[in-house]
Amino acid sequence: MKNITVIGSGTMGNGIAHTFAQNGFKVSLVDISQAALEKALQTISNNLDRQVKKGTIDETQKQATLANITVSTDLKAVAGTADLVVEAATENREVKLNLFRDLGEICKAGTILASNTSSISITQIATATKVPQNVIGMHFMNPVPLMKLVEVIRGYATSDEVTQKIMNLSRQLGKDPVEVNDYPGFVANRILMPMINEAIYTLFEGVAGVQEIDTVMKLGMAHPMGPLQLADFIGLDVCLAILKVLQDGFGNPKYAPCPLLVNMVAAGHLGIKTGVGFYQYAAGNKELIVAGKFTK
Repeated sequence: MKNITVIGSGTMGNGIAHTFAQNGFKVSLVDISQAALEKALQTISNNLDRQVKKGTIDETQKQATLANITVSTDLKAVAGTADLVVEAATENREVKLNLFRDLGEICKAGTILASNTSSISITQIATATKVPQNVIGMHFMNPVPLMKLVEVIRGYATSDEVTQKIMNLSRQLGKDPVEVNDYPGFVANRILMPMINEAIYTLFEGVAGVQEIDTVMKLGMAHPMGPLQLADFIGLDVCLAILKVLQDGFGNPKYAPCPLLVNMVAAGHLGIKTGVGFYQYAAGNKELIVAGKFTK
């Protein structure tokens, strides 16, 4: 696999493109908005600058990485020659089904179709194509260039050959892939999201404040980031969407999203991406400017 198409230029999409390009792959980054693509390229360049500053790469490697990335708003033009397509669009089932329906018609025989979904069924996504054996999940962690884990999710029809190719490819990217089966939330979010939801309930019920809850988990459980700050980092809208997938998939009320989370998303307080969540953030970056003080 030499030619990679990444669909979606947001945080995950540009991170995935960055990672492939830095490891010598030719990457076409696709989005419906040229402005979004230009923003993504700037983000990738800024992140590479940080790597240069830290000494993990040099200026020559930075320029080579950028040279490996092209951008396009024409999915049909670039996906048709891809060996692998990685979808990193919004965490919405219908959006993904429509994209994979199109990819099933656009892509050449043998192209592997991967989704970066964090919770939506790979088996369901695969039914939108005529090649379910070629559909697989590649759930990268954020920030993609730094985080080692890739959850490799086998759909019901995913072939052994495709699974092995993606496991090997993930290792070529310097990642540690873990093969999991296709059940709601897979492994990472089936465990993580109930913990985050319980932390939100702990705040909602007045047991402790934002900083106190996060401090307990950081100092007592050795978590590098408290669950409420982590929710801000992920995006509260994404957390809500994943919890709904878990609730629908298992039919169990223990996955029901906390009313506080539902209200915050409705109010547009989505975390870092909007500058306010359980904490407030400096414009355009992840730096905390106001510690969390939230009430019902």
